[in-house]
Amino acid sequence: METAFKGPNALQPALIIAMLFLTVFQSKGQQLKPAASGYAPVNGIKVYYEVYGEGKPIVLLHGAFYTIEMNWAQLIPELSKTRKVIALEMQGHGHSPYSDRKLDIATLASDVDGVMDFLKIDSADVAGYSMGGSIAYQLAVKSPKRVKKLVIISSTYKSSGWLPVVNSGFKGFKPEFFNNTPLHTGYDAVAPDKTKWIKFVEQMIAFAGVPFDVGDANIARITSPVLLISGDNDGLDKVELAKTYQLLGGGVAADLAPMPKSHLAIVPAQSHVGLMQQTKTILDLLNGFLQ
Repeated sequence: METAFKGPNALQPALIIAMLFLTVFQSKGQQLKPAASGYAPVNGIKVYYEVYGEGKPIVLLHGAFYTIEMNWAQLIPELSKTRKVIALEMQGHGHSPYSDRKLDIATLASDVDGVMDFLKIDSADVAGYSMGGSIAYQLAVKSPKRVKKLVIISSTYKSSGWLPVVNSGFKGFKPEFFNNTPLHTGYDAVAPDKTKWIKFVEQMIAFAGVPFDVGDANIARITSPVLLISGDNDGLDKVELAKTYQLLGGGVAADLAPMPKSHLAIVPAQSHVGLMQQTKTILDLLNGFLQ
C-alpha cells in the first residue's frame, strides 16, 4: 500500500473499507442472559455458543470480527420470544479461543455442523450476516438436510459477489488499522486470551485476502427457501446478487408463473454496517419469511 493519504480529505480504498468495518453496532435493545452457553468441541477447536428462548431453532452466524453481542444483540430479544435461538462465535471470535488452524469457509461451515451435532439440533433455520452468510451458504450446500430455511444478510457465496473496491480494499488491510478500535475493545471484553489479538487480526486479514467461490452450480442445487437481504449500497455487486437470486429460482414474472419460494429484499439507503442497524426492518423480513 502506498501512502494512505493523497490529500487532507482523500483516503485510499483500503482505509475507507477498514473504517467501514470498524463501525460497530451499539445495542440499545433489552439485554438478555442466555438460557444456556458453553463450548462445543469440534474439528480440534472449541466453538462458543449461546442459547435463548424456546421453539423452532434458528442458528445465527455473525460477521467477520464481530461477537454475538455486536451482531445480534438487538435481534435476539425479539427472535427468542417465539424461537430457540442458537448464536455462535466462530474460531478466534468473541469467547471462542484463537487457533492456528487455517481459516476457510468450508472449515467454518463444518464447525457449525459440529456445533449442531453437539447440541443435538438435527435441522434449523440459519441466518448469517456478511462472513456468516458465506458460511451459511456453504453449510446449505454441504449439509442440506441441516438447513430448513436460509437467510443471507449482506453477503455472497463468492469473492466476485463484492464490488471491486471492496475486494481491492481487503488487500490493503494492516493489523494496526484495528488497534484501539471498538472491535479491539469488544475482543478484549470477552476473549479468553487477550494476547492473541494481533495474531487473530493477521489471521483474519489473510482469510479475507483469499478468494473463495462456493460455486454457481452448488447454489442452484440448494433446496431450502432462501431470503436474500441487502442494502442498496452495501458493497455487494447487485448484478451478481440478481444472478444469485435467479440461481435460487427467483427473478420470474410471478403474475405468469408461481411465486418463487426464495425472496429478495433490497433495503434503500443502507450500507453494509447500516443495514444491520435496521432492526425492525430485518425483524419484519425474517418473521414474514420464516413463518
